[in-house]
Amino acid sequence: MPKPDSALLDLARYPFSATIESRFGDMDINRHINNVALAAYLEDARVRFYEQTGFGGWSDGLATMIVSLAVEYLSEGQYPDPFTVFCAIEDLGRSSHRLVQLIVQDGRIIAFARSVLVAVGDNGPATLPEHFLENAKPWMLQV
Repeated sequence: MPKPDSALLDLARYPFSATIESRFGDMDINRHINNVALAAYLEDARVRFYEQTGFGGWSDGLATMIVSLAVEYLSEGQYPDPFTVFCAIEDLGRSSHRLVQLIVQDGRIIAFARSVLVAVGDNGPATLPEHFLENAKPWMLQV
């Protein structure tokens, strides 16, 4: 994935953010936060996003599965300063939606991520629940 469009790096467009503390054990040999740890911060914030929005416990017998995840590492993260991870739904499909995220530390954008998540039922991919579609608007990437 090439460097993201600068419009996707505008923090004001993201309706959700979560602060995640860096950990000493997440540093690599160069004393930077390891990329694998940054991916775990994205995961943590994604779960917090879905819990905050009420999309975390879908009824209707559905679960969510990530089918694609791309991360662009744009700068180095440092210990011990905390990170803020911003999240927004970028697009809605029939059975899937795209989520975009930014990791920011001390005003610097450390990483951009885009993931595709699919609603899954007993028989595979399923139509997104109506309540998800109705309640998604405030959590969409702002114009």
